[in-house]
Amino acid sequence: MGANLPDEVLLDAYSSAVVAASERVGPAVVHIQVMQAPRPENGNTPRGGTGSGFVFTPDGFILTNSHVVHGARTIHVTFADGTSQDADLVGDDPDTDIAVIRVGGHQLPVAALGSSRALQVGQLAIAIGNPYGFQHTVTAGVVSALGRSLRSMTGRLIDDVIQTDAALNPGNSGGPLVNSRGEVIGVNTAIIPFAQGICFATAIDTAKWVVEQLLRFGRVRRGYIGVAGATIAISTRAQRFHGLAAGAGVRVESLEAGGAAGRAGVEPGDVIIGYDGEDVAGVDQLHRLLSEERIGKKTSLTLLRRAQKLELPIQAEEMPERP
Repeated sequence: MGANLPDEVLLDAYSSAVVAASERVGPAVVHIQVMQAPRPENGNTPRGGTGSGFVFTPDGFILTNSHVVHGARTIHVTFADGTSQDADLVGDDPDTDIAVIRVGGHQLPVAALGSSRALQVGQLAIAIGNPYGFQHTVTAGVVSALGRSLRSMTGRLIDDVIQTDAALNPGNSGGPLVNSRGEVIGVNTAIIPFAQGICFATAIDTAKWVVEQLLRFGRVRRGYIGVAGATIAISTRAQRFHGLAAGAGVRVESLEAGGAAGRAGVEPGDVIIGYDGEDVAGVDQLHRLLSEERIGKKTSLTLLRRAQKLELPIQAEEMPERP
C-alpha cells in the first residue's frame, strides 16, 4: 500500500518522525564542557574539551562518553534552555566509552531508554547532540549494521556496537541515538576519521549494564589475572595432537609480579587456550570471559607449554582502577 503513496506523503511521514523524536528527546540533551587536570605529558597545562550527553533520570543523572569526562577536574553542563550548572562524575568505563555524571535538580526533562535487542538493519536512526551549548543538532539516517565490535581507547573491544550513517561530529559524542519513537537505542561514541557515512554508537542495552555497575560501584568490575598476552595461531599439528577446537590462543608475553597467573604457575611463553571450561582463541575472548561473576571464583586455566597441555587452578582478582 505504501508503495502507491505519493513521494511527498512518504517524505512528510519521514520528516514528521524525525521532528517528533527530536522534540521529544532534544530538551534532555546537554552540552558538556570539561577542564582536564594538568598532566606532565601536556606540559602541566590544563586542557579543555567538550561533548554531549543526555539526562536519563529526572533527578539529574546524565549519560555521556567516558572519553569526554575521564580525568576531568571540572565538568560544566548546559541544558537546551540555556541554563547551566556544574556536574559531578559518578563513574566512567573507558572499556565501553560510557560515563555517568550528575547535576542537581528534580523533574528534569529525560530521554526514555529503549532497547537495542530488537533493532533491525535499515530502521530509522536519529543522532542528537548539543555541541554548542545553546541548541541541539539533529541528523537522521538508518541502522547500517548491528553486532559490530569497536576497539576502545584502552585496547579492549566494545561489543554489540551499532553502525549508522547518521552523520556525527566530535561535539555530538556522548549524545543519544534514538529510534522513530524517540527512545534511546545507543550512545553515540565515535566516527572513523576520513571515512564517509560510518558512525558508531554503544548499544543502549550495553550502556544500561554499565550504568548499573557505575551506580553501584563507581566503576565496572572486571576479572583480572595479571598477564600481558598476544593472540597467536596454533599449528595444525598441535591442534590435532591435543584435540583443540580453536586454531589460536593467547601467548603469555609477561606476568605481573604477584598476580593471579604468576601464583598459579603460568610462565612467559605459555599459550592460554582455555579458561573456566571455555575455549580461548584470542585476547579479546579472554577479556570477555574475565567478567564480574568470575572475580574470586576458583576455576582453571588451560594452556600449552611446549608439547604439554596443562590445566592450572587459578582465581581471578578484580581489575585495578585505571588512573
